[in-house]
Amino acid sequence: MQQWICNQPGTMSLQEVEMPQRQAGFSLLRVLRIGICGTDIHAFAGNQPFFQYPRILGHELAVEIVESDTYEKGELATIIPYFNCATCGACEAGKSNCCENIQVFGVHIDGGMREFIVVEDRYILPGNGLSAEELALVEPLAIAAHGLRRAALNPGEKVLVMGAGPIGLFTVLLAKIQGASVEVLEPNPSRLQFCLDNIGVSKASAASYTIVIDATGNLQAIESGFAQLAHGGKYVLIGLQKQAISFSHPEFHKREATLMSSRNATVEDFDYVMDIFRSGKMEAGMFISHCFGKNQVLDIFTKINAPGSQVIKSMITLAE
Repeated sequence: MQQWICNQPGTMSLQEVEMPQRQAGFSLLRVLRIGICGTDIHAFAGNQPFFQYPRILGHELAVEIVESDTYEKGELATIIPYFNCATCGACEAGKSNCCENIQVFGVHIDGGMREFIVVEDRYILPGNGLSAEELALVEPLAIAAHGLRRAALNPGEKVLVMGAGPIGLFTVLLAKIQGASVEVLEPNPSRLQFCLDNIGVSKASAASYTIVIDATGNLQAIESGFAQLAHGGKYVLIGLQKQAISFSHPEFHKREATLMSSRNATVEDFDYVMDIFRSGKMEAGMFISHCFGKNQVLDIFTKINAPGSQVIKSMITLAE
């Protein structure tokens, strides 16, 4: 089979390797679609935390069951790409998304940018009628859903989402579905216009917000978000960057504000997103702006980062 590996920042190579062999409790999966996310882009650029090279990227996957003792051959599925130990304090508390020994597929261990993979059955979620495109979008949507669940959003709350990349867009859409009044802060004109035209949100004003969510992973943006908080507000950091952040303690303290991170997602978030797709409240096609075939993998990251590319969400088709 073929696999694509990021050997070092800025380089990708194609390899021919033997097919993986499954063992009891695992399934052999054919990779159909791969969504390209910010983690992949940052890893390729060399500025992704928790990353070592060489690495096979890819964790936003739609797959087909090839061999399994648990699932039906030919069934479409996605995977939860956060492999946890099940024994640490976080796992025992039901927070496997932030397991102390977590191995994220495509980050800490080799991921799905290959034709076939073997995955433990407990991480496989059958699609039950969802399309390959929908299944490849479930993971990033679950990231957004988890951030909103951390915020404990209530209908009618005034929410600011900073950053309108894929995770930010998904956060905006799900917040609206949950009844929030949402504004977005995004310096890229095409992404901002996409939000205004397709999701029906407003451009950020000078108002204070009960919930501020960072989906930029940009230090300057993150630090600016503290000033947007209403008294009693909550600030959720979905975005991730490498440096220390700083803010005024007195300004934060007088608001009795809450600062929290949001890492990965849980099976509840995945199930929620899959149900949203089945309900018809969301269409995968509105987000997929760039589609690539397997012969374009080696230069995909150059193409989607090119000036004027106006990428919303990119997806690779490895197999039909």
